[in-house]
Amino acid sequence: MSSKRALLLTTPNSYRTQDYVDAAARLGIEAVVAVDLPRTLAEEWNFPLGADFGRPVQASEQLIDALADSGGEENRYDAVLALDDSGSRVAALVAQKLGLPHNDPMAAEAARNKFRMRTMLAACGAPVPAFAEFRTGDNLKEIIARAEEAIGYPCVVKPEELNGSRGVIRANLRCELGAAVRRLTALIGDKQPFLIEGYIPGVEIALEGLLDRDRLHCLALFDKPDPLEGPYFEETIYVTPSRLHLETQNRIVETTEAAARGLGLQTGPIHAELRINDDGPWIVEVAGRSIGGLCSRILRFGMEVGNGSSLEDLILRQACGLPLESLERESQAGGVMMIPIPEAGILRRVNGVEEARRVAGIEDVQITARLDQSIVPLPEGDAYLGFIFAKGPSPAQVEESLRNAHGSLRFEVDPEFALAQ
Repeated sequence: MSSKRALLLTTPNSYRTQDYVDAAARLGIEAVVAVDLPRTLAEEWNFPLGADFGRPVQASEQLIDALADSGGEENRYDAVLALDDSGSRVAALVAQKLGLPHNDPMAAEAARNKFRMRTMLAACGAPVPAFAEFRTGDNLKEIIARAEEAIGYPCVVKPEELNGSRGVIRANLRCELGAAVRRLTALIGDKQPFLIEGYIPGVEIALEGLLDRDRLHCLALFDKPDPLEGPYFEETIYVTPSRLHLETQNRIVETTEAAARGLGLQTGPIHAELRINDDGPWIVEVAGRSIGGLCSRILRFGMEVGNGSSLEDLILRQACGLPLESLERESQAGGVMMIPIPEAGILRRVNGVEEARRVAGIEDVQITARLDQSIVPLPEGDAYLGFIFAKGPSPAQVEESLRNAHGSLRFEVDPEFALAQ
């Protein structure tokens, strides 16, 4: 068993936290959780540490002070990990002050800010679309005129720092661009920076990897078989291994490694999204963290039969300087479906869960949305109804299992006004 200790930076409602805590327990690593909350509120919620990650310099100083207050060599830390984008720069700053392996804080910031990412990637010659930065509340006619001149149609409106396709809207016409900017303004508020960039046609794929001294170890390539063509970009199904030609897969890995290097990322997990068309791979984003939601639960490494290592096991091992077991993913195909929200309202019931679990190839169905709570679809929403996990002998069979299981689910959603009745 290890005698290591890791500081995990997360958010109060993160899907990822428990899987990392469980992985740490398996490895004998003591996990200390710090959340994106003021310290006093974090204590009320029974979290050991808290800080406002939106102010990364101050948050890192607060966390360093809190760690120092506990005193003694026994309180030494071996790793600092951000489980979500919001804590990535804080983690880099804390690790830097503790003398631990880390990404440069500005690289961590660039990997979570879409405009800075695009700027740095364009500067190093990475394949990215035309883009420009704007600010909500500015003259809409001037925004549209500048976007038409610099980018053209179709284009995509994006907030700079929201995750999970929130606020991302495609526009094919001038009227659609105006409506998209107004809708984004309602979501993020006035005088906030946002991005407009060219729409990248093609199929979309996700890459999960580990960086070691800026060399990329590709752990999994996920196909996204549902078209992501807009106007909103709600992700649903991920299936691995990819069915793309091996030469294309190699180009995806090479392009992602070069993009990570261009951003200055050197160590730890990365999750990249790319589009593939006749011109090759294009970078959508490269995030300095692991895959979102509960999606990592479909990944197992170094095994044919049995439990193997989880993605979180590998990430914690690398961060704490423990020997890495096999980085080879199991031979079975695997997939996950992020269950989309069918409509806005109050979620009353989810029927058919047990029926969905009985579908051949289904490993589990997890409903994470709470009953009698408001649910909001994209582009404003920030969550899914839950996750469906499947494994099988081929990607095609896994995809079929996921679709059949989702077809078994039935959702009862009341309009919001029903609360007042």
